[in-house]
Formats: sequence, C-alpha cells, structure tokens
Amino acid sequence: MPNVKIKRLSFRCNIDNKNYINVIYSIKQTVSMDDLISFGFLCLTSFFTLINPLGTMPIFLTMTADLSEKERKITAKKASAVAFIIIICFAISGQLLFKFFGISVNSFKVVGGVIFFMMGMDMLQARLSAVKIKKNEVKSYVDDISITPLAIPMICGPGAITNAIVLMEGANSYSKIIILLVAIAAIVLITYLILLSSTKIIKILGQTGINVMMRLMGLIVMVIAVEFFFSGLKPIIHELIQ
Repeated sequence: MPNVKIKRLSFRCNIDNKNYINVIYSIKQTVSMDDLISFGFLCLTSFFTLINPLGTMPIFLTMTADLSEKERKITAKKASAVAFIIIICFAISGQLLFKFFGISVNSFKVVGGVIFFMMGMDMLQARLSAVKIKKNEVKSYVDDISITPLAIPMICGPGAITNAIVLMEGANSYSKIIILLVAIAAIVLITYLILLSSTKIIKILGQTGINVMMRLMGLIVMVIAVEFFFSGLKPIIHELIQ
C-alpha cells in the first residue's frame, strides 16, 4: 500500500510539473507574441509617418503633370523600387557602418531623435517636405525624377534611413527582422499605390484634408522622436556617471 501511495504521489507531482511547464511556456509565448505585435506596429507607424506618402503626392503630381498615365505609373514604380532597395541596404549594413566609423547605437538614436523631431515640426506646420522644388527646376528632373528627388530624398529620406538602421539594431530575433523587412515592403507598396491614386485622393481629401493628415502624422513623428532621443540619451548619461 505505501508503494502505491508513493507512486500516486509521484504521478501527481509529474502532472503538476508538466502543467507548470505548460503554463510557463504559454506565458512566454504570450509575452513574445505581444512583443512582436508591438514591434510590428512600431515599424508600420514609424515608416508610414516618416516616408509620408500623402505629403509626397502633390509634389509627385506637379513633377509628372506632363507625363502620360503609363509614364506616371512607370515613374512611381521605379521610385518605389529604388527607395525600397536603399532602405533595405541601409537596414542590413547599418551595423557595419557603426563598426567602421566607430559610432554607437545610442548616439545614433539621439541624432535620429533630433532629425525626427525637426521633421515632425515641419509636418505639424503642414509643410509638404523639407526639400523645396521650384517650378523652374521641375524640368531638369524630368529625365530621371524617379530616382532624384522622388526616391531620394522624398520617399527614402534621412528619417526613413535612420529609422531602418535603429529598428534593425533593436531587432534581436529572426522574427523581428522578418517583421521589419515585411513592414518596409508593405509601406513602400502602400506609397506606390498612393502615388498611383494621387489624383483621386487629392480630389477626395482636398488640400485641407491633406494638411490635417500631415499634422496628425507630424505629431506621431514627434512622439517617436522623443522616445528615440531619451532611449539613446539615458545609456550615455549612465556611462558618464559611472
């Protein structure tokens, strides 16, 4: 009888241990999933606000006014493809650049935060872009406007490049790296579709609607800027104190 009781007790302990392990595993999975979702949301919102396809629309229409619908489609496709390749290249090679130039990630976050904040201020005042294109200069870009200034720096500006490098540095797992790359591809695809539909969108929203959207995105960019700035500044201050 004692042996039977001991066996039953050990059996119950094994079941309890298995249940405990399953609970811990499920908690870890939940935490990991929440972390991935929040990281994915950060990637999507930050890239959308920094690339700012709605702000690029009026400039795209101005620069492609004399082009046919087919030529406009080719221009938008080429600009989006070039911007995507450049952002991906900087995201992948960002760590190598840091090591080569001896730059710390925290310093880059501080500078990136300042850049984001300035961009957010411009957007909050409903400015289309920090890059000014005069009417008499439009014709000089017609030969290859898809690369400059549409792809660089309108779509793939310093904000998007900085964001890609910083987020790739924070992607500490293969899942996060995949999420980041998919987010970049998704936002560039959305930018391409918005540029194609720019005429219809501007008619629907109107200039006032575009200005309101830009102000909202500018506010989001400024919030991201503050987070980036202090996340880089805190470790630097901590190292100086020690």
